Amino acid sequence: MIFGGIDAGSRAIKTVLWDNAARKTVAMSIKDQGVAQEKLAFQAFDELLHGANLSRNDVLGIVATGYGRNLISWANTTITEITCHARGVCHLVPETRSIIEIGGQDSKIIRLEDRGTVRDFSMNDRCAAGCGRFLEVVAARMQVTLPQLAEISKNSRHPVSISSMCVVFAETEIVGLLASNALPADIVAGVFNAMASRISAMAGRTLEAPICFTGGVALVPGMQKALAEILEREISVCPHPLYTGALGAALIAASRYAKSEII
Repeated sequence: MIFGGIDAGSRAIKTVLWDNAARKTVAMSIKDQGVAQEKLAFQAFDELLHGANLSRNDVLGIVATGYGRNLISWANTTITEITCHARGVCHLVPETRSIIEIGGQDSKIIRLEDRGTVRDFSMNDRCAAGCGRFLEVVAARMQVTLPQLAEISKNSRHPVSISSMCVVFAETEIVGLLASNALPADIVAGVFNAMASRISAMAGRTLEAPICFTGGVALVPGMQKALAEILEREISVCPHPLYTGALGAALIAASRYAKSEII
């Protein structure tokens, strides 16, 4: 029994195939987002099926999530990314009680009850200064790759303060810091700290442990450490952080369209 999950995010389309009988993920893929979102998602899902030697007839149910979920007309239903990330993370790390999800264009704090039920959440989607897009802008300005940002920040002794809460103004602020001979290491460390501070402000009160970090930004070395220091809590990076939304969608598809609910 095969089920599909599609996370049509702001920056990328993630797809997952779940084998409910074997209780395992069959395949995962990621494709850059674009204008023709439904067409891209269709292509991504077909390519995933082809790579797994499966056909559409083998898939008993598909759930779509993410920004572009309502454009996936061929999915059986759509579910919010809050619910899907919670389901995916709790499948991978069952003991999780709080989730920090930072994607390309937004960030979320999700608090959980027992068995992964969402208790409440906070979301910042008004500015990219606390998200992956901001790090892409910083890396481009520094003329390095995203993974290299962490290496640069390791040499920081006096991180600068990044006060701008808008990605455009923050980039201008960084240009000014470079012009005033601020060290790149201190600027990058300041960016990590600024992003972590925004997450801390969203959290409002102490997050209940264990805390799991997911989303594309979880793959950027340096952010886990910055979050742990600002929140003064241990933060673990979820396995396959890019795919937790799509995995959760596939698991929900299985629970809805299989004869018996998965555990």
